[in-house]
Amino acid sequence: MQTDIYRQLQKQLDQYSMGFPATESGIEIKILKYLFSEADAAMFLALTPMLETAEAVASRLNRPAADVAAQLEAMAEKGLLFRLKKGDAARYGAIPFVHGLYEFQVKDLKPEFAEMAKLYFEEAFDRAMQAGADYFLRTIPVQQSIEVTHNVAAYDDAVEILRSKPFIVITDCICRKTADLIDHDCGKPMEACFMFGSMGQYYLDRGIGRKISLDEAVDILAKCRDAGLVTQPATAQNPAGMCNCCGDCCGVLRALNKHPKPAEIVFSNYFAEVEAEACSGCETCLDRCQMNALSMNDDDVAVVNKDRCIGCGLCVTACPTGALRLVPKPETQIRTPPATMVEQMMLMAQKRGVL
Repeated sequence: MQTDIYRQLQKQLDQYSMGFPATESGIEIKILKYLFSEADAAMFLALTPMLETAEAVASRLNRPAADVAAQLEAMAEKGLLFRLKKGDAARYGAIPFVHGLYEFQVKDLKPEFAEMAKLYFEEAFDRAMQAGADYFLRTIPVQQSIEVTHNVAAYDDAVEILRSKPFIVITDCICRKTADLIDHDCGKPMEACFMFGSMGQYYLDRGIGRKISLDEAVDILAKCRDAGLVTQPATAQNPAGMCNCCGDCCGVLRALNKHPKPAEIVFSNYFAEVEAEACSGCETCLDRCQMNALSMNDDDVAVVNKDRCIGCGLCVTACPTGALRLVPKPETQIRTPPATMVEQMMLMAQKRGVL
């Protein structure tokens, strides 16, 4: 019975976002047993991503409303489901593994769970992220890396995204925290993930994030980019979150790095170019690139591998001679992000064949 309910839970999670694929080792079941009691697993299986009141769930399960409400609240506080509070009322819904169960452990992350997550990513989830990367996160460029002659859409401007939000919440990067616990400290900023809207409110309600001003958010963004982090909001034009990622720790960037042509599977509208005559051969750009997209040719001039460049612009802002620039992709390759998070999730589900 125990294995059956956790296998059911795995299959349900595999329907959401980038999925939760099974493995030969069974590490995904160990993760679920670590997070969920059998009772909580059964409750999660009774939910969908559509938010419901405790009373509605209790009515469907034919259980006392007070008991169901207490269990749902306890699960929300453990990061096992999503909760949206409005006044004294609350609604609850199922969540994916990413973004969801994994990130919601950021406050109480333990080495045991971090190690299991690392093993699972290596065995199965890296491939899932490669398959769903373009509809999960998109790369947006450092604004200073784009020539002023190019019109940049608001959804490709990180500061404009921040400015458009009624409130901003900052939280620790779960990927960097995981790596810090079991592998290494990359030395990059830990507080680097922005949350907005109802997702930001959930982080506030649970005490796993803090509300910040626009000025502080812009300052954090600048520090992240100075540290060589790639800015990646959710793919939707109106994202619920925006991460600042490094190739050492970030699950998505690490998965992309394992692909021979990451530029083909990431959502980005730019790539870097080198003006050979201006390149001094200092190799600063090689250290800044998170995708190993830059190398030096026989003349000690930087060369961009367009199969690997994801258009973040970090190399451009670090080049001391201005030899690098970021340019838009050809018109036929320009992509417009989905308008909403709902459309983003629908497109991801369609791509994975689960809708």
